[in-house]
Amino acid sequence: MLCRVPEPDVPHLDFDDAWRVAGTVGGWLTEAQARALYDASRQVAPATVVEIGSHLGRSTIVLAASGAAVTAIDPFPDDWRYGRPDTEQRLRSHLAQAGVADRVDLRVATSRAVREGWNAPVRLVYVDAKHDMWSCLDDMRWSDFLTEGDTFFVHDAFSSLGVTLAVLRDAVTTRRHTYVGRTGSLARFEVGRPSVAQRLRVLREMPWFARNLVVKVLLRLRLRPVARLLRHDDTADPY
Repeated sequence: MLCRVPEPDVPHLDFDDAWRVAGTVGGWLTEAQARALYDASRQVAPATVVEIGSHLGRSTIVLAASGAAVTAIDPFPDDWRYGRPDTEQRLRSHLAQAGVADRVDLRVATSRAVREGWNAPVRLVYVDAKHDMWSCLDDMRWSDFLTEGDTFFVHDAFSSLGVTLAVLRDAVTTRRHTYVGRTGSLARFEVGRPSVAQRLRVLREMPWFARNLVVKVLLRLRLRPVARLLRHDDTADPY
């Protein structure tokens, strides 16, 4: 009879401890979404996790707290709607405050530039960068470094037109990505050839996506009371 050898305990922070810091960092990742990232990353720690789009570090803290080795990729453009010249330094400060700075390899570059020079194994990918269709599809190519059964996440998958179009296009053409489900707008995929039924699973999210588009229009028109009728109580767009 074979006995399973226990895996060594990987140094990590509890989720609640990590979220106490991450939750104070500006961003659009909910606590439920953060826990989904943490749990998935914890399962593969101390292997490498790649994050595309770090901004101020809300998700970076959670991923690094799991004990995984995080490669965080962000060019920190000043001309982005939420970009500032000091965004990178604010991110580094948040990582230090959370006590995870030594677990994060920050790459100030584009996703493609880093990917083209990459040759190391990856066990999990989190995509939350540019929200146009072509950029998102390009970022999803990081799944090429994953093995069958591994996980990657896409944020704003059903709340941003460009990202949703990327997810839909991928669902039609992919031979490698299987949509598993979502936590809010955070979509979870596994590497593996999808069946027809699994491809169609993405289409079942379209009513929720349409609701989110309506909410975004209502918020632009400053009709928040009407948006609340659609069960949206936040001042920000659905995420």
